[in-house]
Formats: sequence, structure tokens, C-alpha cells
Amino acid sequence: MEQNIQPINRVALDLGVLQINWYGLIIGIGVLLGLVLAIREAERRGLHKELFVDLILFAVPISIICARTYYVIFQWDYYSQYPGEIIKIWNGGIAIHGALIGAVLTAVVFAKVKKVSFWKIADIAAPSLLLGQAIGRWGNFINQEAHGGEVTRAFLENLHLPQFIINQMYINGVYYHPTFLYESLWNLLGVVVLLSLRKVNLRRGEIFLAYLFWYSIGRFFIEGLRTDSLMLTESLRMAQVLSLSLIVVAIALFVYRRFSGMAKQRYLDA
Repeated sequence: MEQNIQPINRVALDLGVLQINWYGLIIGIGVLLGLVLAIREAERRGLHKELFVDLILFAVPISIICARTYYVIFQWDYYSQYPGEIIKIWNGGIAIHGALIGAVLTAVVFAKVKKVSFWKIADIAAPSLLLGQAIGRWGNFINQEAHGGEVTRAFLENLHLPQFIINQMYINGVYYHPTFLYESLWNLLGVVVLLSLRKVNLRRGEIFLAYLFWYSIGRFFIEGLRTDSLMLTESLRMAQVLSLSLIVVAIALFVYRRFSGMAKQRYLDA
């Protein structure tokens, strides 16, 4: 039975001279929906909707470059032998932590140029970032990457997963943990949490710090199940090291900004 299972075609649309892959299309959908969510909230918070449109025009390409650079650096043994593969991002190999670094740096510079609080922008964008990440993981699903270790078909069926997910987790004769799904669901739950925190009226910047905290906790544990981790050393997974670092940074900034008086304004302030 398993021998007849065919993976989902990675090409969403073939126009002859142009192929549109599911990977890029899904990431694009995530970016678009995240932008819509941010624009709606920006208008409620007294910002022009064009602000996030302008930001994303810079943030998306910079984030993609940073995400790919981050990945290539940790896979340099391979890409040094095949440099032509570096630009082929449609085959996968985009590190979310690299994208996050690029997005944050872009937002810091953008906020200074536009004379807008970075923390205000970051708070508004935080749920959008998690939503985009939740959707983007399905691009990994199509490419049959970012999966965990070996499992049985019975294990996947006991999770009550749809057949198309179970079948796509059948790779080269073996079933694998759908860690892409675990992270996607964790991120979607995080979107609900962050949207709820808006009503709590936290200090400015704390919703973004909550995003770093929430995502990093989930990523740390889920990364431990994966088989394709980028390694800092033979025993240290880079994503886990960075996740722990971000948890510490988020907590430290939360405490420091409150006790230093840097976080006087609240999220719902005009």
C-alpha cells in the first residue's frame, strides 16, 4: 500500500516559462494575511495603513535574504560545493530565525526614519508574524522537510490526522513526525493569545516580547524532535540555543523596561 503513495506535487502552477511552487505561494499567502491583520490594527491604533505596506516592501526581501543567508551559513559544507544552489530558495532552506533577525533590524531602522515608536510597530506586528509563521510551515509540509524522527503509520493515525498529511509524511519508505504541524498549531494558538493580550492593555513593547517568549518555548521543544536541525556544534542545535537566548532576553527586557520606567505607555494609549 505504502509503495503507491505519491507526494504532493511541489509545483502549484506551471505556465511553461514560469513555475509557481507551493512553497513560495504559501509563504506569500502568510505574508499577505499577516499584512491585512497588521493594517487593520494599525488603523485602530491611529497609524496610517500605508505605514505597514511601506514597511513590508523593505522587510520581506531583507528577511528572505537574511533567512537564506542564515541557512546557507550553517550548511556551508554543502553550498560551498554547489554555489548555484544558494539562490534556489523554492527548494526550501529558509531559516525563520534568520528572517526574524532581518525583520527586526529592518523595523528598527524604518521606525527611526518614520519617527514612529519601534515598540508600537512591533506590538502591532507580533500576531501577524506568528500567523505568517503558522501558515509558512505548510510550505515545509509540501516540500517534505522540517519533519521529525521516524514513526509508524499507526502513530500518525492515532493522532487523528487527515490522510493527506499522513501520506505526505511518508518519505522514502518511512513515516515521520509532522513537526511542521506541531509548530503551525502552536503558532496559531499563539496568535489567539497575543490578540487576547491586546485587551489586557500591557505596557508598550510587551506584546512583542510575549511573541518572542511564546514562539521560543514552542520552537525549543519541537526542534528537539527534528532531524534536519542546523547545528552549532555536534550536540547543540542552533534553533534551541537561540530560542533559550530569546526567552532570557524577552524576560530581561520585560523586567528592565518596567523597572527603569521605559515602558510607561500602554498598548491602547492614543
